[in-house]
Amino acid sequence: MFIRQENNNDYEEVYQLIKCAFKSAEYSDGNEQDLVSKLRKGKAFIPELSLVALSEEKIVGHIMFTKAYVDNIEILVLAPISVFPEFQNKGIGTALIKEGHKIASELGYGYSVVLGSEKYYPKFGYVVSSLLGIYPPKELPAKNFMAIKLLENAAPLNGYVKFAEEFGL
Repeated sequence: MFIRQENNNDYEEVYQLIKCAFKSAEYSDGNEQDLVSKLRKGKAFIPELSLVALSEEKIVGHIMFTKAYVDNIEILVLAPISVFPEFQNKGIGTALIKEGHKIASELGYGYSVVLGSEKYYPKFGYVVSSLLGIYPPKELPAKNFMAIKLLENAAPLNGYVKFAEEFGL
């Protein structure tokens, strides 16, 4: 497996990957692939943090982190992460998250938030976001709105997340 930054030539393949990966997901509105397309065109997009995983030159996984804010401090939102069903449970999602965190840290981002499975994300260091002073903009299940501190010296936070408008939150 190889991970690299997504490029324009990947967009259609990634669109189909996301659509397929979320078809049977427990938590899905069926529009994740459209969200990614919108985010790429918005102000929150960070090209270096839109990554694809390849197996034998075929894209099998994708992850995207975009900008959000707590007060005036820029943080990241991990959303979405997608792996073709036949490639799930083989470490691809783990590798994408770890590589994304590494690049995010190198770029100076102190925090990342995610709305997702309380069983999956804690193994990467995500905790209930309020423990890090980060609160969702509207009522979301606390156990599913999580955050991770990516840099030890990141400034402490205490506020509500302002997501990119594409999220509709």
